[in-house]
Amino acid sequence: MLDIEYKGGNTVIVNTKKTTLMVDPRLSVVGLKDIKTKDEVELVTESRFAVENSEARIIIDQPGEYEVGDCTIHGVAATRHIDTPESEQLSTMYRIECGELTVAIVGNVAPEITDSQLEALGMVDILIVPVGGYGYTLDATSAASLVRKIEPKIVIPVHYADDALKYEVPQDTVEVFERELGAPVEKSSKLKLKSANGLPVALTVYELARS
Repeated sequence: MLDIEYKGGNTVIVNTKKTTLMVDPRLSVVGLKDIKTKDEVELVTESRFAVENSEARIIIDQPGEYEVGDCTIHGVAATRHIDTPESEQLSTMYRIECGELTVAIVGNVAPEITDSQLEALGMVDILIVPVGGYGYTLDATSAASLVRKIEPKIVIPVHYADDALKYEVPQDTVEVFERELGAPVEKSSKLKLKSANGLPVALTVYELARS
Protein backbone atom coordinates (compact mmCIF):
# COMPACT_ATOMS: atom_id res chain seq x y z
CA MET A 1 0.00 0.00 0.00
CA LEU A 2 1.31 3.44 -0.95
CA ASP A 3 -0.32 6.88 -0.76
CA ILE A 4 1.25 10.13 -1.97
CA GLU A 5 -0.16 13.55 -1.10
CA TYR A 6 1.04 16.92 -2.46
CA LYS A 7 1.32 19.89 -0.08
CA GLY A 8 2.88 22.53 -2.36
CA GLY A 9 6.42 23.47 -3.41
CA ASN A 10 8.59 20.37 -3.18
CA THR A 11 6.63 19.01 -0.23
CA VAL A 12 4.93 15.63 -0.46
CA ILE A 13 3.81 13.07 2.10
CA VAL A 14 4.45 9.42 1.31
CA ASN A 15 2.48 6.92 3.39
CA THR A 16 2.93 3.15 3.59
CA LYS A 17 1.50 0.67 6.08
CA LYS A 18 4.28 1.27 8.61
CA THR A 19 5.98 4.49 7.57
CA THR A 20 5.17 8.14 6.85
CA LEU A 21 7.76 10.18 4.99
CA MET A 22 7.51 13.97 5.17
CA VAL A 23 9.49 15.17 2.17
CA ASP A 24 10.94 18.71 2.34
CA PRO A 25 8.56 19.74 5.15
CA ARG A 26 9.61 23.41 5.48
CA LEU A 27 6.71 24.95 3.58
CA SER A 28 7.37 28.37 5.12
CA VAL A 29 9.88 28.94 2.28
CA VAL A 30 6.85 29.29 -0.01
CA GLY A 31 4.63 31.13 2.47
CA LEU A 32 2.71 28.20 3.99
CA LYS A 33 2.80 26.53 7.39
CA ASP A 34 5.57 24.01 7.96
CA ILE A 35 4.58 20.34 8.08
CA LYS A 36 4.69 18.70 11.50
CA THR A 37 7.19 15.84 11.57
CA LYS A 38 6.79 14.56 15.14
CA ASP A 39 7.16 10.76 15.16
CA GLU A 40 7.47 10.75 11.36
CA VAL A 41 10.40 10.50 8.94
CA GLU A 42 11.77 13.87 7.85
CA LEU A 43 13.24 13.34 4.38
CA VAL A 44 15.09 16.36 3.02
CA THR A 45 16.52 17.03 -0.45
CA GLU A 46 18.29 20.22 0.64
CA SER A 47 19.10 21.52 4.14
CA ARG A 48 16.96 24.66 3.86
CA PHE A 49 13.84 22.52 3.39
CA ALA A 50 14.26 20.80 6.77
CA VAL A 51 12.38 21.66 9.95
CA GLU A 52 14.83 19.60 12.04
CA ASN A 53 12.26 18.45 14.55
CA SER A 54 14.02 16.74 17.46
CA GLU A 55 10.90 14.60 17.90
CA ALA A 56 10.98 13.26 14.33
CA ARG A 57 11.29 9.50 13.97
CA ILE A 58 14.48 10.10 12.00
CA ILE A 59 15.88 12.98 9.94
CA ILE A 60 17.39 11.91 6.62
CA ASP A 61 19.18 14.77 4.89
CA GLN A 62 22.20 13.31 3.11
CA PRO A 63 23.34 10.46 0.87
CA GLY A 64 23.44 6.98 2.35
CA GLU A 65 21.45 3.83 2.97
CA TYR A 66 18.58 3.83 5.47
CA GLU A 67 16.07 1.26 6.69
CA VAL A 68 12.93 2.77 8.23
CA GLY A 69 9.77 0.79 8.91
CA ASP A 70 8.83 -0.98 5.70
CA CYS A 71 10.99 1.28 3.50
CA THR A 72 14.55 1.11 2.22
CA ILE A 73 15.88 4.56 1.33
CA HIS A 74 18.95 5.27 -0.79
CA GLY A 75 20.20 8.88 -0.89
CA VAL A 76 22.14 9.99 -3.97
CA ALA A 77 24.32 13.14 -3.93
CA ALA A 78 23.43 15.77 -6.53
CA THR A 79 24.37 19.30 -7.56
CA ARG A 80 21.91 22.06 -6.67
CA HIS A 81 20.41 24.23 -9.39
CA ILE A 82 22.27 27.29 -8.06
CA ASP A 83 25.72 25.66 -8.01
CA THR A 84 28.35 24.92 -10.65
CA PRO A 85 29.36 21.38 -11.64
CA GLU A 86 32.59 21.88 -9.68
CA SER A 87 30.76 22.81 -6.46
CA GLU A 88 30.24 20.49 -3.52
CA GLN A 89 27.10 18.40 -4.02
CA LEU A 90 24.66 19.81 -1.45
CA SER A 91 21.42 18.26 -2.70
CA THR A 92 20.20 14.69 -2.27
CA MET A 93 17.96 12.66 -4.55
CA TYR A 94 16.23 9.62 -3.07
CA ARG A 95 15.26 6.14 -4.18
CA ILE A 96 12.61 4.73 -1.84
CA GLU A 97 11.68 1.06 -1.95
CA CYS A 98 8.39 0.26 -0.22
CA GLY A 99 7.51 -3.38 -0.74
CA GLU A 100 7.12 -3.96 -4.46
CA LEU A 101 6.85 -0.24 -5.31
CA THR A 102 9.76 2.14 -5.86
CA VAL A 103 9.61 5.94 -5.67
CA ALA A 104 12.31 8.42 -6.77
CA ILE A 105 12.35 11.97 -5.45
CA VAL A 106 14.32 14.66 -7.28
CA GLY A 107 14.70 18.06 -5.64
CA ASN A 108 15.87 21.37 -7.10
CA VAL A 109 18.87 19.89 -8.89
CA ALA A 110 20.88 20.99 -11.90
CA PRO A 111 19.69 19.42 -15.16
CA GLU A 112 22.98 17.61 -15.82
CA ILE A 113 22.17 14.24 -14.24
CA THR A 114 25.06 11.80 -14.65
CA ASP A 115 24.88 8.19 -15.73
CA SER A 116 26.08 7.09 -12.29
CA GLN A 117 23.26 9.04 -10.62
CA LEU A 118 20.72 7.53 -12.99
CA GLU A 119 22.13 4.09 -12.24
CA ALA A 120 21.84 4.76 -8.50
CA LEU A 121 18.17 5.74 -8.90
CA GLY A 122 17.65 2.56 -10.91
CA MET A 123 14.30 1.21 -12.04
CA VAL A 124 11.54 3.48 -10.73
CA ASP A 125 7.76 3.10 -10.64
CA ILE A 126 6.92 6.63 -9.47
CA LEU A 127 9.02 9.74 -10.08
CA ILE A 128 8.42 13.00 -8.19
CA VAL A 129 10.08 15.92 -9.96
CA PRO A 130 9.92 19.76 -9.77
CA VAL A 131 9.05 21.40 -13.09
CA GLY A 132 8.69 25.17 -12.51
CA GLY A 133 11.95 26.28 -14.10
CA TYR A 134 13.35 29.83 -14.31
CA GLY A 135 16.71 28.70 -12.93
CA TYR A 136 15.16 27.51 -9.68
CA THR A 137 14.14 23.97 -10.57
CA LEU A 138 14.26 21.81 -13.64
CA ASP A 139 12.25 23.47 -16.38
CA ALA A 140 9.67 21.62 -18.47
CA THR A 141 12.19 20.50 -21.09
CA SER A 142 14.83 19.30 -18.58
CA ALA A 143 12.22 17.61 -16.40
CA ALA A 144 10.68 15.83 -19.38
CA SER A 145 14.14 14.70 -20.50
CA LEU A 146 14.83 13.27 -17.04
CA VAL A 147 11.50 11.46 -17.03
CA ARG A 148 12.31 9.84 -20.36
CA LYS A 149 15.71 8.70 -19.08
CA ILE A 150 14.31 7.18 -15.86
CA GLU A 151 11.22 5.69 -17.57
CA PRO A 152 8.83 5.51 -14.60
CA LYS A 153 5.23 4.39 -14.93
CA ILE A 154 3.98 7.46 -13.04
CA VAL A 155 5.41 10.98 -12.80
CA ILE A 156 4.15 13.44 -10.20
CA PRO A 157 5.13 17.05 -11.03
CA VAL A 158 5.73 19.44 -8.12
CA HIS A 159 6.99 23.00 -7.56
CA TYR A 160 5.00 24.79 -10.25
CA ALA A 161 2.98 28.01 -10.38
CA ASP A 162 0.35 28.36 -7.65
CA ASP A 163 -1.22 31.70 -6.67
CA ALA A 164 -1.35 30.60 -3.03
CA LEU A 165 2.43 30.15 -2.84
CA LYS A 166 5.21 32.72 -2.64
CA TYR A 167 8.07 31.42 -4.75
CA GLU A 168 11.43 33.18 -4.87
CA VAL A 169 11.12 33.40 -8.65
CA PRO A 170 8.11 32.95 -10.96
CA GLN A 171 7.31 29.35 -11.85
CA ASP A 172 5.76 27.90 -14.98
CA THR A 173 2.37 26.23 -14.74
CA VAL A 174 2.16 22.45 -14.57
CA GLU A 175 0.46 22.50 -17.98
CA VAL A 176 3.75 23.63 -19.59
CA PHE A 177 5.44 20.45 -18.37
CA GLU A 178 2.49 18.27 -19.32
CA ARG A 179 2.54 19.61 -22.88
CA GLU A 180 6.30 19.09 -23.12
CA LEU A 181 6.10 15.49 -21.89
CA GLY A 182 3.05 14.63 -23.98
CA ALA A 183 1.88 11.77 -21.73
CA PRO A 184 -1.70 11.15 -20.54
CA VAL A 185 -2.70 13.17 -17.47
CA GLU A 186 -4.76 12.00 -14.51
CA LYS A 187 -5.95 14.60 -11.98
CA SER A 188 -6.51 13.45 -8.42
CA SER A 189 -6.45 14.58 -4.80
CA LYS A 190 -4.02 11.81 -3.89
CA LEU A 191 -2.19 8.91 -5.51
CA LYS A 192 -3.28 5.61 -3.97
CA LEU A 193 -1.80 2.25 -4.95
CA LYS A 194 -2.48 -1.06 -3.24
CA SER A 195 0.26 -2.86 -5.19
CA ALA A 196 2.34 -2.74 -8.34
CA ASN A 197 -0.68 -4.17 -10.15
CA GLY A 198 -2.24 -0.71 -9.90
CA LEU A 199 0.47 0.94 -11.97
CA PRO A 200 -0.53 2.16 -15.44
CA VAL A 201 0.76 0.22 -18.43
CA ALA A 202 2.29 3.34 -20.02
CA LEU A 203 3.80 6.51 -18.58
CA THR A 204 1.10 8.67 -16.98
CA VAL A 205 1.27 12.08 -15.30
CA TYR A 206 -0.58 12.29 -12.00
CA GLU A 207 -1.40 15.93 -11.29
CA LEU A 208 -2.18 15.97 -7.58
CA ALA A 209 -4.24 18.78 -6.09
CA ARG A 210 -2.45 20.60 -3.29
CA SER A 211 -4.02 19.59 0.02
